[in-house]
Amino acid sequence: MSEEGLRRFFVERIDPDAGVCRVAGQEAKHIRKVLRMGIGQPLLLVDEGGRRVIGRITSVSPQEVQVLVETLLSPAAAPLVEAVLCQAVLKSQRMDWLIQKTTELGVRRIVPFFSERSVVDLYGEKTENKIRRWREIARMATTQCDGDRPPGIDPPLSFAECLARYRDEAVLKGILWEKTIGLTNLKDFLRSNAASPRRFIGMVGPEGGFSEREIEEAAASGFVPLGLGRRILRAETAGMILVGIVQYEWGDLGEAADRQRQTAGTDATER
Repeated sequence: MSEEGLRRFFVERIDPDAGVCRVAGQEAKHIRKVLRMGIGQPLLLVDEGGRRVIGRITSVSPQEVQVLVETLLSPAAAPLVEAVLCQAVLKSQRMDWLIQKTTELGVRRIVPFFSERSVVDLYGEKTENKIRRWREIARMATTQCDGDRPPGIDPPLSFAECLARYRDEAVLKGILWEKTIGLTNLKDFLRSNAASPRRFIGMVGPEGGFSEREIEEAAASGFVPLGLGRRILRAETAGMILVGIVQYEWGDLGEAADRQRQTAGTDATER
C-alpha cells in the first residue's frame, strides 16, 4: 500500500517486530472524535526516531487506538541541518507562538531554560501541564506544515544545566545577544563554518535578555556571542529568526535544499 493520501499520526515509539502499534493521547482523540476513523481504515504512523509504518485500525477505545502494522516504510530522510533551540521560558502566549513557528521552520529540538531575567516561574504540576501543551502545539504545527516529525521538547532546565548539557559537544554553538557592536553576525558565522557538521545549537534569552555574566559563562562553555543585525528583536522573534537563518543557510529553505533536489533528480535520471 502506498503512503500517498494517508492520514499521518505521531507516536512515541514504533517497534517494528511487535506487529501492533498503540496510538494514545491527543492523536487517539483526533482519530476517534475529530476524524471519526473506524476499524479497517488505513493510516500512516511516524515515531520520534523517524520510523514509519502503514497500518490499519483494529480497535478504537476512549484510551487508545490499536493499529495492525502492514507495511514498514523506509525512515524519514535525515534533515539537512539539525537545529537545536535553547530558549529561555517566555510568557505563555509568546512561548506558544515561538514553539509553533520554529516547528514550522523545522527545529529539531527545543530546550527551555530559566535565566537570571526570566519572568516566568514554573513548578510541579504547572510545569507538566506546560510541557504537555507545548508538545501538543508542536504536534499540531508539524501536521499542519507536513513536517516529518515534531521536535523534541524537553522539561525546563536551569541556565547552568543547559550549558552543562552541551558544554562538551563539538558542534557549532551560538548565543544571541542584543549588544551587537563588535559581535559576529549569525549569518556570517554560519557561512564561515559551512564545512562543519550540520548541527547548530543556539541560545536565546528571555524578555529582558541575558546578563553579561551569563554571556561570559556561555562563552566559556563554547557558545559564541552572535548578533542578528542592528535591530533589537523580541525574544520570541529572535528565536524564530535564528532557526529561519540556520535553515536558510544550511537547511531546507535555501541553496542547500536546492542542491539536494538537483542531486536527487540526477540520481533518479541515472537509475
